[in-house]
Parts: sequence; structure tokens; C-alpha cells
Amino acid sequence: MVEVQDIIKKYGKEYKEKHKMLPHVAKAMGAIEKCRTAELGAHIDVCDNCGHEKISYNSCRDRHCPKCQSIAREKWIYNREFDLLNVKYFHVVFTIPSELYLIAYQNQSKVYKILFKAVSETLEELAEDKKYLGAQIGFMEVLHTWGQTLVYHPHIHTIVPAGGIDKIGKWRNSKKKFFIPVKVLSRKFRGKFLYYLKQEKLDFYGENEYLKIPSNFEELLAKMYTKEWVSYCKEPFKDAKCVIRYLGRYTHRVAISNNRIIREEDGEVTFKYRDYKDNKKIKEMTIKSEEFIRRFLMHILPPRFMKIRHYGLLGNRNKKTKLAICKKLTNTANLEKLEISTLEILKKTLGVDFNLCPVCKKGHLVNPNSS
Repeated sequence: MVEVQDIIKKYGKEYKEKHKMLPHVAKAMGAIEKCRTAELGAHIDVCDNCGHEKISYNSCRDRHCPKCQSIAREKWIYNREFDLLNVKYFHVVFTIPSELYLIAYQNQSKVYKILFKAVSETLEELAEDKKYLGAQIGFMEVLHTWGQTLVYHPHIHTIVPAGGIDKIGKWRNSKKKFFIPVKVLSRKFRGKFLYYLKQEKLDFYGENEYLKIPSNFEELLAKMYTKEWVSYCKEPFKDAKCVIRYLGRYTHRVAISNNRIIREEDGEVTFKYRDYKDNKKIKEMTIKSEEFIRRFLMHILPPRFMKIRHYGLLGNRNKKTKLAICKKLTNTANLEKLEISTLEILKKTLGVDFNLCPVCKKGHLVNPNSS
């Protein structure tokens, strides 16, 4: 199977010679190239039953690496299980118009922060309005920057419990469909995003250099105010387990997973994608390897930028106190969280014992040097 790592190993050097890269992008690219190779060192695990030894190369642990994120995802899923409430959950997506994509790409940290802020304020303020719910809600936001064909497409996924706590401390359930009309949601988000965008000192270069002239920037924003922005709410999840699996898919997804890559030959990469404009059909796309790497690297996030954030009842300040109250009000079982190893988490979530000795099938591989 061809992996992102194989493509970077084969064509990465040539790509670096042709293109200038920001230090954090080059660092991520290098980490993915070296992941689970001798360059990052290795460790020996020994079977506690038969003494079989296995040499394993170390992982890069970069959050953009397709290999490493599968383990990180399962650990995250296990930990989130203890935060779920016994209610339905909504999946709401917020997008910005394509006319703003280049501004976002040239000002990633600033625009991504605006995205998070505009979405959170939109949801919190409308939810507190008695016209819609009249309660404080809690929700999670996840930033994605890609579409199915790896093109740049910044947007926010939110997972919102179907209800919240009102001013007198009672749980108020939301309507079956999302409790805020999509048009109201979109327009408030549009207003907030554009307002905060105006306040920022932005960089404009290349195709966007004309926006350095204030009147041109104001004209673009005026057009954006008249345009209907796309926000939508998907069908509520059936139960908490569905929420967990779905969350994992979105939170730790990278621009493209290795299983979507079909082949690499003659300097071209072919991968699968879902065409949402054509009834979600699975199709294939073939692009030059250089273009594949370019598209993949567009989605490397700024250093230390948090792409998963919690708000309201699920925010760090409220989590211990208000989440406990929410559990009581929604008759949610208070599960005891056990401190278990990564391999135990993988066994619990995936049903596979990755630590089982491949020789005797009885013992388990352990690192004799670990405490």
C-alpha cells in the first residue's frame, strides 16, 4: 500500500529544492518522512512468556502524520466517553465563502482564531435567547482546512448536545431539529466573522496585494455581507456510541488518510475522494506528485495551534462543576475513569490485542527498560 510517507520520501527532496517552506511546515514534513524508521531510533520489546524479542522503530508523533493519528484518535475517543451526556447530539458545520480562502491562508493563525471565536459566540448567544432555547449550552469545535480533493477549504465542525441549563438550573431540551434556524445561524456567524476580520491587521501579498488599498478591502467585505454563507446541521446522532466514533473521525483526521491513496506511478498520485456534488459517489483523482505534496502541506497548522476547543458547559472552567450537574439533570451514568495504558485503550476500543506475542500467542511484549 502506498502511503503519504512513501510519496514524501520519493519526491520530497525535489519539492524542497523548488519551494520555500515555513520552518514548521518543513519540520512536519521531515517528521512524517522519518516516522517509524531507523532515523528516529528503535526499542526492543520482549515477550514475558517465551522471551521472543521484537524491534520496533519509534513514531514521530506529529499531529499531521497519518500513521500516528490513528493511535492518538483511539486514546482521545476513550477519554471523551466520560464527558458524554445521555442526550442527542447535533453536528453543525460553519464555512466561509471561497473569496476569503486566500486571506485565511495568508493569515492562518489570525483567521482560524476568528473562526473559533465567531462560531462560539454565535452558538452561545443564540442558544441563550429564549426565542430559541433560553439556556447555556456546551459544545466542541474542530477546525478542518481541507476538502475531499485536498484543496484549501477552512471550516469548523461543532458537536452540540441537544439542550442546556436555563437560568433556574433546569435542563431544557432542544427541538428535534437543531434549535436554531440555519439562516439565523449563518447570518449571525457572517456578521461576527466579518466584524472581527475588520479589526485584524492582515497580510496581503501575491494575488491579494490589491487588498492593501483600504477601499478594495472594504469593497470585498461589503460583497461578503450581501452573500448567503453556508452553515448546516446534520441529522442528530442515534446514541452516545455513535457520537464517540464520529468525533474520533473528525478530531484526529489529517488531510488524507493512507487508505485513500490508490497508487503512485510515473510521478503521479491517484487517490479516492467522495464527490458530494454528485450524490456522494466515490471517485478517483490523479494529480502530479508535486501537486499532491503541495496540497497536503497546505493543511499543516501553525505551531501550537489548538484545532480542538471546548466551550460553555464543556469549557475547562466549567467542566468539573457544570458537567457533573448536566449528568445529574440528564440521568447520565457517572462512569469511573481508569488510568490504563495506550495498548489497553486500543484493545478496548478496537478489540485487538496489539501487544500479544506473535510467536507463542500467549505472552505479551513488554519493554524491559520501562518502569
